[in-house]
Amino acid sequence: MSKKHKRQKQRKNFPWPLVVFGGILLILAAFFFTNQGGGDGGGTPSIAVDQQKIEYGDQKFGTNLTFAIKVTNTGDGTLRFKEEPYIEVLEGC
Repeated sequence: MSKKHKRQKQRKNFPWPLVVFGGILLILAAFFFTNQGGGDGGGTPSIAVDQQKIEYGDQKFGTNLTFAIKVTNTGDGTLRFKEEPYIEVLEGC
């Protein structure tokens, strides 16, 4: 009879408030994780550049050339770069 009484007492001591509190914390963390973009209205960003091709013609090796391009966000969301943008040379070297 004492074993039966101990089992019932152990069930009553289960930390339900702790479990409920942990569940609420998980729900709050999921809410903040999904809304971390903040303030951009949930739109989709879209990138556009003013020049698709930059042509300098034939140049001597070792000549430093500079150019400027304008990058614009034409979408309705916030445009963020995960890595530093880079330029790829498609022809010539």
